[in-house]
Amino acid sequence: MIPALRRQFNQSFTPQKYQALLTAMDARVGCHVKYRQAETPCFFPLALLNTLAASGQELMEQLLANPEYPAASTATIPEEFRVPNEPPRPLFVQADFGLTEDLQPKLVEIQGFPSLYGYQPVLARQYLETYSLDPSLRYFYGDLDDARYRELLGRAILDGHDPENVILMEIDPERQKTLPDFKATEQLLGIRSVCITKLRKQGRKLFYERDGRLVPVHRIYNRVIVDELVRLGVKAPFDWREDLDVEWAGHPNWFFRLSKFSIPYFKHRSVPRTSFLSDVAYLPHDLDNYVLKPLFSFAGLGVIIGPTREQVESIAADQRHQYILQERVNFAPLIDTPQGPAKAEIRVMYIWLDQLIPTSTIIRMGRGKMMGVDHNRNMEWVGASAALYPRKD
Repeated sequence: MIPALRRQFNQSFTPQKYQALLTAMDARVGCHVKYRQAETPCFFPLALLNTLAASGQELMEQLLANPEYPAASTATIPEEFRVPNEPPRPLFVQADFGLTEDLQPKLVEIQGFPSLYGYQPVLARQYLETYSLDPSLRYFYGDLDDARYRELLGRAILDGHDPENVILMEIDPERQKTLPDFKATEQLLGIRSVCITKLRKQGRKLFYERDGRLVPVHRIYNRVIVDELVRLGVKAPFDWREDLDVEWAGHPNWFFRLSKFSIPYFKHRSVPRTSFLSDVAYLPHDLDNYVLKPLFSFAGLGVIIGPTREQVESIAADQRHQYILQERVNFAPLIDTPQGPAKAEIRVMYIWLDQLIPTSTIIRMGRGKMMGVDHNRNMEWVGASAALYPRKD
């Protein structure tokens, strides 16, 4: 993307440096990173990154200005998971984009659920250090640096509470692939990761055990994926619908409201044509040019690229409102690597306090049909990466 930086990196790369990166990341976060970390960062022009950030902001403005959307999206929240005291906007927003051959961003997905806010800056810094890259290269948006970012993330997650009374809630966090992010978040803010099943409820209050003591929970940084909760049959020790004496850092309802469900409502140059499957009266003859996606899957589960007519028609009529049919966009392999060109999916990460602030990006490099790390196994120069950019284009 920035040819001079790309050539310089490729020419100076050695397998030994890459191994040093992996070793350093494990040491930095305090556990083994199980998913694949790419050999390289990606070097993007600032103007392109700003275009992506602006597109995500425009999409959110458009969605929240739509008077029909609140009622429509409420219907997506299962009755047993409708949590009270929902704020009017999500605290965390993630917008995933791919790039076409002419560098036009196209939306892949948007979600109101927190991502790797702890881990990603660690990875970006480690690329800079391990490969002795130009220290002026940046990885945060705007005037954010490590100190300002930590303050902003602390405002979002802690909101003035003692870190002891704030938890990161997940299902069996020690077994999750995102454990490195949980560890990095604890290093940044001092909050512990707690399995949802380990919480205790007394009246309207929740507690967790910390160093042999029962500690009250005042605020929850929610990382529980509801479809995983259902799939695994995990029972929470509280009723999600109950008005508990607890705050949410990332209100659970926004997992449903801001999701694939929102994509058909967008009218924007970055959004491929998308319809709810239940609204498709006649299937297009060129289904190879479409993608079938369940609304609330995670990490690409259930997504079919170029579905057959039989696959689409096998979905029961009363379930079709749970799927979208989206025009397939051919993302260009724009990253030159020693193993051949690779594609990059760029996730813009936002925090919404007084205003919607883009903070940084997550990169997924790949050569497969899908970009997640699970879909590019047994390949090199693919996987989780970070975007670096010069201060000025």
